[in-house]
Amino acid sequence: MAKLIMTADDSASIRQMVAFTLKQNGYEVVEAVDGQDALSKLTTKKVDMLLTDLNMPKLDGIGLIKGVRAGGLNKFIPIVMLTTESQDGKKAEGKAAGATGWIVKPFKPEQLVAVVKKVLG
Repeated sequence: MAKLIMTADDSASIRQMVAFTLKQNGYEVVEAVDGQDALSKLTTKKVDMLLTDLNMPKLDGIGLIKGVRAGGLNKFIPIVMLTTESQDGKKAEGKAAGATGWIVKPFKPEQLVAVVKKVLG
């Protein structure tokens, strides 16, 4: 069975690119338009991994990670931040919230796939 990955990003073009890249590599993808949307979908849907943007309306990536890590169906899934932020402070904040990894935008599709494969084993 294909691994299911959620992508949470307020940019439709980023969601499309991530979904297209992952689907080409045999993964199933569920999309969320912001952190709040992702959190509500994650209460009922078990996923294998979460890719999230940092800066989103309603609930940012850090808030989303904290929400996921607080408990429920997806508490222990790997979470990778996909963001334009590359400062160590933001990375530390993400890690403290429970992020597994970090990819800086813009990224190459091969880079995304390599990280996903590494994280999912």
